[in-house]
Amino acid sequence: MTGHTTARQQQVAELLDALHTDGGVRVVTGEPGCGRTTFLETAARLFHDGPVRHLGADRVGELDDALRTAAADGPPLVCVDDAHLWDAPSRAALGHAAARVRESGPPALLLLTVAGHRPVDREFTGLPVLPLGPLTPGDAALLVEEAADGAVDPAVREELVTAAGGNPALLRAAVQRLSPAQLTGARALPRPLVDAEVLAGVAGGRLPGPPGECGDLSLTTAAAVRATGEEDADAGLVLRACGAPAEGPLPEVLARTEGRLRFRSALVGRAVYVCAPPERRRAAHRALAGAASETDGILALLHRSWAVPGPASGLADPLAAAAADPVRPATPALRQRALARAADLTPDDADRARRNLAAAEQALLAGHARDARRLLDLARGPGAPVSVRGGAELLRGAVLLADGPVDDARESFLLAAGLLASTAPHAAARATLGAADAAWSAGDPAACLSALAPTYAPPVTPLATACVRVPRTDTPETSAVPAGALAGGVAGPAAKAARRCGPSRRAAGVAVSAPRAAGVPPTAPVPDAGPPPGTDAARDHRDGMRAVLLGRFDLAAHPLRRVLERGLHGTDPAPLLRSAAAALMLGEVTAARRAGARALAAARTSGSAALEPRALEYLAYAELRAGRHQLARTHAEEGLRTAERAGQRNTAAHHHAVLALAASIEGEADLVGEHAEAALRTARRHGLAQAATLAHWAAARADLGAGRPREAAARLGPLVRPGARRGHFAVWMLAVPCFVEAAASAGRPQYAAAVVEDFALWAACGADPQAPAQLLRCRALLAAPDAADALYLRALDRHDDDAGDFERARTELLYGKWLRRRRRLREARTRLEEARIGFERCGAELWAQQAAAELRAGGAAPAAATEAGELARLTPQQLRIARCVAEGATNREVAFRLSVSTRTVDYHLRNVFATLGLRSRVELVRLVEQEEKTGARL
Repeated sequence: MTGHTTARQQQVAELLDALHTDGGVRVVTGEPGCGRTTFLETAARLFHDGPVRHLGADRVGELDDALRTAAADGPPLVCVDDAHLWDAPSRAALGHAAARVRESGPPALLLLTVAGHRPVDREFTGLPVLPLGPLTPGDAALLVEEAADGAVDPAVREELVTAAGGNPALLRAAVQRLSPAQLTGARALPRPLVDAEVLAGVAGGRLPGPPGECGDLSLTTAAAVRATGEEDADAGLVLRACGAPAEGPLPEVLARTEGRLRFRSALVGRAVYVCAPPERRRAAHRALAGAASETDGILALLHRSWAVPGPASGLADPLAAAAADPVRPATPALRQRALARAADLTPDDADRARRNLAAAEQALLAGHARDARRLLDLARGPGAPVSVRGGAELLRGAVLLADGPVDDARESFLLAAGLLASTAPHAAARATLGAADAAWSAGDPAACLSALAPTYAPPVTPLATACVRVPRTDTPETSAVPAGALAGGVAGPAAKAARRCGPSRRAAGVAVSAPRAAGVPPTAPVPDAGPPPGTDAARDHRDGMRAVLLGRFDLAAHPLRRVLERGLHGTDPAPLLRSAAAALMLGEVTAARRAGARALAAARTSGSAALEPRALEYLAYAELRAGRHQLARTHAEEGLRTAERAGQRNTAAHHHAVLALAASIEGEADLVGEHAEAALRTARRHGLAQAATLAHWAAARADLGAGRPREAAARLGPLVRPGARRGHFAVWMLAVPCFVEAAASAGRPQYAAAVVEDFALWAACGADPQAPAQLLRCRALLAAPDAADALYLRALDRHDDDAGDFERARTELLYGKWLRRRRRLREARTRLEEARIGFERCGAELWAQQAAAELRAGGAAPAAATEAGELARLTPQQLRIARCVAEGATNREVAFRLSVSTRTVDYHLRNVFATLGLRSRVELVRLVEQEEKTGARL
């Protein structure tokens, strides 16, 4: 089975599952070559609930009979391919039939396909649409392997995947164009890899006609999109360049939204440009350069560089200068295009390498990781100066840190530090900061400490083989680490540098629960351009972080405080991220949330798409630390989407881990499994020890919430107890309260005694506002009966100091269980009812059920929720999905909004219908509206 059909088969299966509860109709659309016909054929092959009928325009009269057949054999599936090619009367009949099926008409399923490069015909407006998007890089790679019979070099495969943009037909055509020697990398690839002939073969008759108002408008829009690298273009600029009226007609391949023009199919837009004669392309760029305003200086120069025949080398210097000017307003994507074009026009090898490096930095900020990798390869050429090669390795480390094996990222940072040490010490310091960040992500405290060393002696080679002995933070032994770990700072999480924790606290007690280091790319594209802003902050961060890792909390507070205060007074997202990290080290969750929110706003304002997922990660972790898991979930859902758009799989793994932790509180076992597995999938491939620990903790907490303490203890034991399998040194301590509860509930309290003493060191440092109360709860679980009562009461008093409903409810539940088993039933009921209410308040459904079960076991029925409506019977995730559906969202839109798979949405929606006794989405909408009007508690 091909990668294409493998990818589509799951989508088809999810669609067929959804159609039973979603009105029975779907209009499948997509750009040329996306596989609409294959999708329909796959649906027909997988459908087993009834007969399958394929109808063409010449058989429209059979439509009503086809929809009414098979009452005995099951609902029929009626497939109509290329419905946009039917004549108007046939389309009208088809549209009426589809509307009847959607409004609970005949029990049938109807699939239509229409072209996606033009507007949907009015006969089909109002019907739910399923756009077929591009293949994922992984599925596209499978398709390349199948098309090439497996004989393809990995580098060639990656180039093919990038050039085809996920379009199956384009990918196959590009593979078929290459010879066996080219596929295996023995001969050079043709340039461009996807040329006009290949594009025209796929786009074919969808291209606009000869020059004229509409033809010029299409080509000028394509030229404008090429310059910016965005999905759309400024409508005013394009119309001025064409001399077209502001409200004039548009070609059907174009759409206008809020002052922007875009191609309905990106493939068609690409083909329009590439297939046009060179003189017409130059004319379009010339017109755009002339129409650009004075504030569009970079854009005008970029269009001018494409408007003249020949190499236009005289434009290289002014174009590069304009793109590097921070005063000129421009997005990172536009600066990337301009710098890359200037590099193409530059004859000098060294200058060309510098400009490619600068373009790679802007590509990374824009969230274009693939472009950044390609440009970095160009910057590392034989003519590149040492400083540029060092800068390229520094940036490559940042790319790998967000999307690659973190050990490889560390080696790139160390190589950069060695190359830059003598000529650009400030850039070398940034490289060592990145090396420490990578070591942190890998869970290697020795390497992290080595990178944070206060002095640096340049090694003989960039990757020194000599070793030094440094103390480990997770064991009393010492460990050999590379001497090439250079001086620098790390913007990573750590325990609060509390005054009451002195040097006597051993490092084994340190446990940090904040996110990974900021790992932002350098702010200056030329490494030897002088000290970067925030050098003092980086030094303070280094000193504070190293002190924390060594257990010297008395030395950590002052430098971290300076980092926090300094960053909060600026608007640059990079220092704000450092401030957020410092606040989390200090245990000041409110300051961390404020710094993270400001960093997010600053990243969005500056167009730094690469920093948005990181800012959202800091926010999500800060909310978790504060006990606000639902807010953490909101930030993580958005962060996951932005990380995936920016190609940051490592950051996405951390967002998956947060979502698994949030779901473990709400009792959604399927979501815990889905997000935990997604986090672990990347964590295993890229060595992300911290994300892996969090994912395992989430799975164990879900077991505990479901009343499976033995399984939870078995999962958590290796994470929190000493040994080679102990979890990430920064977060394993956070799982200790769960382990103690699981071990005690499973009748094995003796296994938890030792880790409670380690947890006491962590709680004493004050980094976690909930830890002191958790520690008292843990001691109560392990205490003798005459001491446990007082410990539970003291724990509840300490819970008054934090805002976390969930942790307080857990203490109330455990105390209530303890009281009930000692026949103190009146006191037990009070505690258990408080626990139930607390769990309900924070959406912890399974935990609330535990409290209710304990109440019943004590002879008291839990108080019913006042004025609760039908929707109160749903789980939190079912309720979220029901609300989204009631707002008109399709299953795929709900999945995107909640960062889950459509199969998960389908599963929950079926349960919603079964629980509430509903038969259609229309009934669900009415029920939600009715309960919202009556004020029932949802």
